[in-house]
Amino acid sequence: MQVLLVDDDPTIVRLLELNFRLAGFSVRSVTSGEDALAEAEQDPPDAVVLDVMMPGLDGIEVCRRMRAISSLAQTPVVFLTARGEAVIDDVPGPVEVVSKPFDPAHVVDVVRSRLRGSA
Repeated sequence: MQVLLVDDDPTIVRLLELNFRLAGFSVRSVTSGEDALAEAEQDPPDAVVLDVMMPGLDGIEVCRRMRAISSLAQTPVVFLTARGEAVIDDVPGPVEVVSKPFDPAHVVDVVRSRLRGSA
């Protein structure tokens, strides 16, 4: 299983990369919304872990644009946010929210659960 990690904080990216790799996932990571869309469109991941608040293209807009691409429309997205679940009320498709601060093992478990649910 391949997961795309998207966060503008390199510490969070490294922490999640380590935890996902230890759990047996293949991992790609980027630090901007623009790069996330390009990366996901070029090689669609099985799931995306996406920070909500990023400079430029934020996570909500990245998810909306992904949903408009047929190969990504049903890709599970796990949002990381300090803002709460209300921010994703109008985002279509399979999404989950994990609040910051988070336990990286929990994020891995949420992604696994979403992937089982979409299989």
